[in-house]
Amino acid sequence: MKKLIKLIGLTAILTASIAQSFAADVNIYFTRHGKTMFNNVHRAQGWSDTPLTKPGIEVAEQLGRGLKDVDFISVYSSDSGRARQTARIVLESKGETKLNINEMEGLRETCFGDFEGDLDPNMWNPAAQHLGYESDKALMADLAKGKVNLKKVMDAIKAVEKSGQAEDYNAVKTRMQASLKAIAKSAQEQGGGNVLVVSHGMAIMAMVEEMLDKPITSGLGNASVTKIRYTDDGKFIVESLGDMSYVEKGKASK
Repeated sequence: MKKLIKLIGLTAILTASIAQSFAADVNIYFTRHGKTMFNNVHRAQGWSDTPLTKPGIEVAEQLGRGLKDVDFISVYSSDSGRARQTARIVLESKGETKLNINEMEGLRETCFGDFEGDLDPNMWNPAAQHLGYESDKALMADLAKGKVNLKKVMDAIKAVEKSGQAEDYNAVKTRMQASLKAIAKSAQEQGGGNVLVVSHGMAIMAMVEEMLDKPITSGLGNASVTKIRYTDDGKFIVESLGDMSYVEKGKASK
């Protein structure tokens, strides 16, 4: 009888431990902000900021509707206006009224220094030439083929920017991954659950590229979702990259 009671007790403890382990899993939905005015006129936009365009607002609304069935325990954004605006629209469109948006400086886009606000070719052509390419188009073609990686591209921008303010790949990766870990730990301490984070395309890619089994060969769409699971044993698993299915679901639901 004593052995049976002990076995039942051990089974209960094991069951509770397994349940707690599953409950502590954290799913982080990293999304890129909606389209902005600088995106529209092809100007470099890192730490500089412009508001969402009408299509940018619409895609954020679509994302919110597409995420309607996902319950979030917390929401974060970078301290850039376009990320805050996107997060707010997503929550409103989703019908979520109770959650506050937590701003984190570490979730900002890459700083492009003196290139901020300049036309894209004025940044990308010098970076391409630094890497031995004739033009930004040739660089982007090799990036799409996986012949040059994101680190080389970001480091080239840093190398040709004259003020010294531009960030290289490791600087962006380090602060983004530190933010990711802080967000995941906070959610885990709450018992696990889903977290929404609104950040920026290049910054998200720098954060996850080394977690993937192949190089990133294209940019992330506005309002795309990169889903990352943080397990109970402290591992980050990228489950999707640049997923537009939530936006498509939101379009269909209107």
